[in-house]
Amino acid sequence: MEVGGHTPVLLGAVCQFVAPAPGEIVVDATVGLGGHAAAFAEAIGGSGVLVGLDVDAGNLDSAKSRLAGFPGRLRLTRGSFAELSAVLAEAGIERVDVIFADLGLCSRQLDDASRGFSFQQDGPLDMRMDDRLETTAADLVNRLREQELADLIYHHGQEPQSRRIARHLCTLRRSKRITRTAELATAVAKAVRVDPASRRSRIHPATRTFQALRIAVNDELGALDRLLACAPQYLRPGGRIGVISFHSLEDRRVKRDFLLRKSEGLYEVATRKPVGPEQEERKANPRSRSAKLRVAVRTGEGINDSGTGRGAAAGGSERSG
Repeated sequence: MEVGGHTPVLLGAVCQFVAPAPGEIVVDATVGLGGHAAAFAEAIGGSGVLVGLDVDAGNLDSAKSRLAGFPGRLRLTRGSFAELSAVLAEAGIERVDVIFADLGLCSRQLDDASRGFSFQQDGPLDMRMDDRLETTAADLVNRLREQELADLIYHHGQEPQSRRIARHLCTLRRSKRITRTAELATAVAKAVRVDPASRRSRIHPATRTFQALRIAVNDELGALDRLLACAPQYLRPGGRIGVISFHSLEDRRVKRDFLLRKSEGLYEVATRKPVGPEQEERKANPRSRSAKLRVAVRTGEGINDSGTGRGAAAGGSERSG
């Protein structure tokens, strides 16, 4: 389904399982271009409250335009979903009915060569979702020691040839700093001895390395852990949390957190298995093919006098994926 020229991923499934209702308070923790948020706004109506967060200033501007006609209370904030506690405190909101996060990049970010997220077009090796961050992907590629770079590519990219890639990149950077996406993609392909042109139907050899660098630059896994840790504190009984992930590092974290909260009596898991796109959506929007939605419902248990769940303070440290 297209919303205002933008196609949000798994929109039908999100509306079915997250089920925003009139008058509810909804947090879209990754508001992006406002695709899911527009559907939420329509569902909660003029008596509802919509809180949107995004680290990308351009995304926020687009979302603001798309949601301009929303009759309810709207609060859009530039910030990471890891900062949810501060955002809700500033807004004077203690409990919400929905927390939602779509962990994928939007098409505008991927298609903008100047952002450096993709090797499809040559651009600066940046990869910052938030341009206020100091460290770029080029900084990591050129500054990390070989062992550190290999570990980063292995753990964040699940790249089995990480050591070979790191060794080759460290050799190259001795003579010239690696600063462009095309340079990096070519170097990785050479390191693993694969010609991308000969594997048109398969994954590009640099895909996992690009993923690893992007995750590290933006602290994506740490931010996700912090969001999952604080969610039980802010969801009212019957409230729903929904997360769309795009690779196993994210999905595994969400799955384990939901099961942990279930064992603590804080959640019931609404999606026994992750919900993926139907064939029609995969065909219309190829970037949706790896999307997985998981949803949990807050129970009425585990809330103490201060309004926090038993697990709210315990889950802040990063858990292995």
